[in-house]
Amino acid sequence: MELSELWFVLIAVVFIGFFFLEGFDFGVGMSTRFLARNQGERSIMVNTIGPFWDANEVWLLTGGGAIFAAFPNWYATMFSGYYIPLLAVLLCLIGRGVSFEFRSKVPNSRWTNVWDWTIFFGSLLPPFLLGVLFTSMLKGMPIDKDMNMTAGFTDFINVYSLWGGLTVTLLSFLHGLNFLTMKTDGDLRKRSAALARKVALAVLGALVIFVGLSWTNTDIFKVRFVPELILVALIVVVYVLSYTFISQKREGLAFTMSGLGLAFTVSAIFVGLFPRVMISSINKAFDLTVYNASSGAYSLKVMTIVALTILPFVLGYTIWSYYIFRKRVTDKEHLTY
Repeated sequence: MELSELWFVLIAVVFIGFFFLEGFDFGVGMSTRFLARNQGERSIMVNTIGPFWDANEVWLLTGGGAIFAAFPNWYATMFSGYYIPLLAVLLCLIGRGVSFEFRSKVPNSRWTNVWDWTIFFGSLLPPFLLGVLFTSMLKGMPIDKDMNMTAGFTDFINVYSLWGGLTVTLLSFLHGLNFLTMKTDGDLRKRSAALARKVALAVLGALVIFVGLSWTNTDIFKVRFVPELILVALIVVVYVLSYTFISQKREGLAFTMSGLGLAFTVSAIFVGLFPRVMISSINKAFDLTVYNASSGAYSLKVMTIVALTILPFVLGYTIWSYYIFRKRVTDKEHLTY
């Protein structure tokens, strides 16, 4: 395996980690407007992700930084072509982070409701926009021979990309609901489980439609038929299991299954792209690949050594933080968010 191929795999792993971890963050943020009956319950829900949300967002920054360092041509084309949606994601994450910090400074003030709505929209829009971005990449964008992307409105916004954004949003919503069943208690836990069962059925329906649209709008099943078929089967199985486990009140397993569903979905996107990193709808000869978009061999070698040195510490810290804050959150505890 060439180092450029290895870094494509590592970037895929980073985005899998981002959607697995930040996915439940987004889902909890969306749930605050569907489940919470008062400010107290909303505070409990926000506190379930209080110790994790900022660390989870770092995975997105790491993914962007890895693309910049390992595939500068990919970075230049994607971040310039998708400037507006990526800027919108950034602003949503900034507003969301500020709201987490400010909502508890003056509890039950007129600003509290503003911060709560900001958390909701800051959790709803990023997974939707990122879903639109990745699905439009799968379909192909107008990239010329100089690696410049000059996309119009319909290149970004079409039936396939909108459904992709909706599907990713639903996957994150379900993941967040399953997380709440593990981290809350009492009536809030029961309502989270009840809503999770309904959303799980919606997720399965959305995925069936998304697979059908992918078959007709992309070439991923033509270039990677067997791997994509296996991943689709795994996605269906884990979401059926997620529904089964949440019905059986086995919350930890339900959460694991919805997380694996997000992981397999992101994997299917990267498997369908490889060896391309961006697909040109103008001419296949203009596709950006792991070979023509990568940095030099020496840069990739140094990056690999640094990454393999630091990665164990990052994973160790992440596992430790989740272990420390593993208990359920109740209204009897001090609410910090």
